[in-house]
Amino acid sequence: MSETELRNADIDAALAEAKEAYVKRNPKSLARFVEATAVMPGGNTRTVLHYAPFPLGIARGEGCRLWDLDGAEYIDFLGEYTAGIYGHSHPVIRAAVDRALDAGVNFGGTNLIEARFARAVCDRFGLERVRFTNSGTEANLLAISVGRIFTGRSKVMVFNGGYHGAVFGFAGGGSPINAPFEYVLAAYNDIAATRALIEQHASDLALVILEPMMGGGGCIAAAPEFLTMLREQTTKVGALLILDEVMTSRLAPGGLQQVRGVKPDLTTFGKYIGGGMSFGAFGGRADIMDLFDPRRPDALPHAGTFNNNVLTMSAGLAGLTEIYTPDAARALNARGDALRERLNALCRAQNAPMQFTGIGSMLAVHFTRHPVRSPADAAKGDQKLKELFFFDMLAQGIWLARRGMFTLCLPIGDAECDRLASAVEEFLASRRSLLNGG
Repeated sequence: MSETELRNADIDAALAEAKEAYVKRNPKSLARFVEATAVMPGGNTRTVLHYAPFPLGIARGEGCRLWDLDGAEYIDFLGEYTAGIYGHSHPVIRAAVDRALDAGVNFGGTNLIEARFARAVCDRFGLERVRFTNSGTEANLLAISVGRIFTGRSKVMVFNGGYHGAVFGFAGGGSPINAPFEYVLAAYNDIAATRALIEQHASDLALVILEPMMGGGGCIAAAPEFLTMLREQTTKVGALLILDEVMTSRLAPGGLQQVRGVKPDLTTFGKYIGGGMSFGAFGGRADIMDLFDPRRPDALPHAGTFNNNVLTMSAGLAGLTEIYTPDAARALNARGDALRERLNALCRAQNAPMQFTGIGSMLAVHFTRHPVRSPADAAKGDQKLKELFFFDMLAQGIWLARRGMFTLCLPIGDAECDRLASAVEEFLASRRSLLNGG
């Protein structure tokens, strides 16, 4: 066998051993999984949460900690894929939800909170108008739809490896259940090729949509000059620029667009802004958003029984105005930047083919020495080492995404960051022979 084949065999053996230990530690989660498979396909109703041999069953959460069915405790470094920024039991959020429940849940009418919440969102993110939805997927679906109507054009530019919700997945070129728009697929961070595509499709390109930092794609930031080019070129050809800040709006008081100095025509939101409840929103220019004004004879319809539900409106308003203030946003993301630099320093000290990308309170691990500027770069990393890292972190009480994503929530402090750094240091030491072969 070649040196590479021997190394791969060693990684396979280590991964098999880690999974065997995982199965032995979690008999109740296995039983829950088997029971769930009788009524849900694969025991699952949310694909990203599945991993082999079976996912852990989470029994409860408090602050920044989780407990599984078998009693193991974890520090929650996943933060519900950025939605759980307030942790699992913030008293201000709980009080807001309790007040909403006490006053009645489903009104079938406008309530006294939604306009206040809309004002807070508009002021925070520099929007002229906003409308609420139930998810980031819905927000992107409606933003893209109104963009096509407003411009009178059909084509939608997206980026390979991008993700904008359940019907907007573009890893590997796209998902078979994507919404049936006419897509133009571009390469993230490739300025010359993307500019050429915009010019090629100028006459029928309705819009360009992207995350200013890919979340699901591996916490890969768009280069500032790439965003600037997109703003200039879309304006030049009369297309709209939509920034999906469902995840990245947490990275600065006014979202990542504030940091980058790029003003889109529309922005989409979700996740934490609803206070941990189901939430989405889209907003921006008044001349575009006012197509939904029901006072117009030609108004576009926008339905959704729970768009303005009192639980989300109440939790969202409390969270955005009382808890995740601009100062809190700056502090949390400074903590995340410091943690990412600390973890990368550990990797450099061991000369390991391992790095953490991201901005602020969002980060992801990649097993490669090369710069990661696109999903194609990330795909070149060692995926088996990433899987081994996942199971090793679970064994040390660190909860993260199977794909290697971490997000910080507000209850995470110095002690928790120390725990993560120690766990990564232990991984680097215990798996040194596997890493050094990379």
